[in-house]
Amino acid sequence: MAETFDVIVIGAGPGGYVCAIRAAQLGFKVACVEKRATLGGTCLNVGCIPSKALLQSSENFEEAKHSFKDHGIEIEGIKLDLARMQARKGEVVGANTKGIEFLFKKNKVTWVKGAAKFTGANAIEVEGKAYTAKHIVIATGSDSVPLKGVEVDEKHVVTSTGALELDKVPDHMVVIGGGVIGLELGSVWRRLGAEVTVVEFLDKIIPTMDGEISKSFQQILTKQGFKFKLGHKVTSAKLEGEAVKLTVEPAKGGDAETITSDVVLLAIGRYAYTEGLNLTAAGVETDERGRVKIDNHFQTNVPGVYAIGDVVAGAMLAHKAEEEGVALAEILSGQAGHVNYGAIPSVVYTWPEVASVGQTEEEVKAAGVAYKVGKFPFMANGRARAMGCTDGFVKLISEKETDKLLGAHIIGPDAGALIAECVTAIEFGASAEDVARTCHAHPTLSEAVKEAALAVDSRPIHV
Repeated sequence: MAETFDVIVIGAGPGGYVCAIRAAQLGFKVACVEKRATLGGTCLNVGCIPSKALLQSSENFEEAKHSFKDHGIEIEGIKLDLARMQARKGEVVGANTKGIEFLFKKNKVTWVKGAAKFTGANAIEVEGKAYTAKHIVIATGSDSVPLKGVEVDEKHVVTSTGALELDKVPDHMVVIGGGVIGLELGSVWRRLGAEVTVVEFLDKIIPTMDGEISKSFQQILTKQGFKFKLGHKVTSAKLEGEAVKLTVEPAKGGDAETITSDVVLLAIGRYAYTEGLNLTAAGVETDERGRVKIDNHFQTNVPGVYAIGDVVAGAMLAHKAEEEGVALAEILSGQAGHVNYGAIPSVVYTWPEVASVGQTEEEVKAAGVAYKVGKFPFMANGRARAMGCTDGFVKLISEKETDKLLGAHIIGPDAGALIAECVTAIEFGASAEDVARTCHAHPTLSEAVKEAALAVDSRPIHV
């Protein structure tokens, strides 16, 4: 006999485990299937959390070596203990994954261990055991996109997973792809002593980012020591001894060249992961990119089967998946669950951080909307000066006639936290003036947001 639940969620990443917990809170009998030995999916195990642990540790190391003396702190004999740094990362990951286990127990979510495969529209099998549910949610996430001619061994040619586990600092790391993952992990190893070269097919880094922010970001990273080969593609990678020989060509055609490195990080994107799910047994349709097709309520073409997160179209962001998980659980309970995709922030956790929400200036211009822009540099912010972190600026975009905030883009210290105010403003349909007339504590970095809002009306105070 099959074990029966109200809701079965396949995948315990941010979208899946949050969906399972919220569904349980709403009174459903819930199971969550996960094939990893620990909960949390890619994000907590080999993605967001371990990368942020290494980013923080490497940032501390670099500050101790180069910045503390500016604050009157002299330290002699600074050395890197990479093994301890990696161990700390593991401790952080362990604490987070165990935290989800606790939350599952607290909310009475059943963790079904193993890989799920559909045996019918409302039925799955896990490790030979049958399960059925009125509602089945696909939340299997994504995996690293491969590149023809570049074979990953997770030692010399690595994905983000291997880049998090290196046991020594590379002399030279080549990052294929100028996106978020490549720049974050490239930052980790550059701070620890590696020479880092980024090869990007397009002519800008983080292609979806506001153009002005992207340009400034590249300039700052170049100042930090990054080298960039934009408008280039990698056609092959050959391992010769302990060295990787990359063949690189201009994207628009031209002579090839060889770049030698000891570690290559392949980070050209991620794709929806549905391997082994046996979607055909349920009759679930996917699109041309392998993503599960859903309607506006996350339901697939099969009644009772739903999908959320990286496995469906849209930004591949953990917090986007979480919002979808909550919205779906509430829809299943009869509530009006909803996700405002125009108010989903994105953050690059380099230093300085880069964060954005809403539309870029290029998108607003392409839509033919009359708009205004307000900018304010962190160089003119008192707290940023006190911190010694003055690179970057805040840029706000509002509709010219109504002053409604359309987009916010921040490059600077703690941009990932500062963007939350702008997300709230966009969520509530606020104007730039609403932000400008809101009192901000002094001295804080958030005053730069207020000043940028004032600058939309050409009346900043401190610049």
